[in-house]
Amino acid sequence: MPKEPIIDLKKFLYDLPNEKIAFEGTSKRDDSKLLYYKNGKISDYIFKQITSLIPDNATLVFNNTKVIPARLHLQKKTGAAIEIFLLKPANNKEISQSLESTKNVVWECMIGNLKKWKEGEILAQNIIISNDTIQLSATLINKDSKLVKFEWSNNQISFAQLIDNLGNTPLPPYIKRDVMESDKNRYQTVYSKVEGAVAAPTAGLHFTKDILQQLEDAGIKQKQLTLHVGAGTFMPIKSESVQEHPMHNETMIVPVDLIKSIIESGFTIPVGTTSMRTLESLYWFGVKLINNPDASFKIDKLFPYQLRSINPTKKEAFEAIHNYADNKELDYLYGNTEIFIFPGYKFKVCEGLITNFHQPESTLILLVAAFIGEDWRSIYTHALQNEYRFLSFGDSSLLIP
Repeated sequence: MPKEPIIDLKKFLYDLPNEKIAFEGTSKRDDSKLLYYKNGKISDYIFKQITSLIPDNATLVFNNTKVIPARLHLQKKTGAAIEIFLLKPANNKEISQSLESTKNVVWECMIGNLKKWKEGEILAQNIIISNDTIQLSATLINKDSKLVKFEWSNNQISFAQLIDNLGNTPLPPYIKRDVMESDKNRYQTVYSKVEGAVAAPTAGLHFTKDILQQLEDAGIKQKQLTLHVGAGTFMPIKSESVQEHPMHNETMIVPVDLIKSIIESGFTIPVGTTSMRTLESLYWFGVKLINNPDASFKIDKLFPYQLRSINPTKKEAFEAIHNYADNKELDYLYGNTEIFIFPGYKFKVCEGLITNFHQPESTLILLVAAFIGEDWRSIYTHALQNEYRFLSFGDSSLLIP
């Protein structure tokens, strides 16, 4: 792949009126609208019809990450409110280890009303869990890095249990309303499993257990991986050069049996941009392994653009991963990716995409444009003119270039 192209961000701007944004989900997940794009043609459906549109030889790949209640509201003795938004454990600690910890943990956070919270100052909160009163303390240990240390009085209780009782659903920042009880379920996919995301993989919010069963009955393969979605997914591009935008580093967990499925798949369709980022990152890990059997599963932001124009096939790259896993007797691959997909990127794994409608001038609109080319604008214009609902709680699309 040649050196990364120069991107004019203004070309990925479109007018998104506030009334087109969905601020809550449809009452039934699969009642959302579905835009179907194939070979340049756009058609309108309801999401519950999606099974009939998936190619018979397809493998759907779902992100089974589970959103944690990452938004915590604490209070100083003076009464000043402090909001803590958990981002990720400090010191590159695994998310699962931190959530399972029954001792103190340190997290990188976003902090509301930070100017009111002094470094070293402790905020205390009592939480009742199973009729026991747990004393929680949160200490700001580094104001610049926004590192917060959490400690609690009962070492039989995990950090996950604490935030499950204290925290709120981390709705996207553009949703300016109070969290509702229904958000706890609605901002979570029906197949969510592995705790660790602070934002939902929203393309999957439309699926129901009935649809998953219909797909299985139709012989359409379903596979799962995990990419813990970070709050960076909402970060606007502010740098003058798009390539200088700091991409968020996200944790991936990939079952080895998925690798063989991708090798054998006739048509691979990720459910959501997070699944797409993971699958494409896997390819580049395979490329790294071909060149260095001891390569790490870490894909830097611009790595795909820094290699020669001729690269191994998907089969060769994924066979290298499968051999690596066999030699190390692994059931799961653990990695990190910052991969930045924008126009000029050549897709190596994904042949279709199920996704929602994204914000203008965002990394996600760049990814969609990279996948389907200039037709992205026709798709978004059609959606705006035909009452589609946009962003996280909005409607869906199935895109097949």
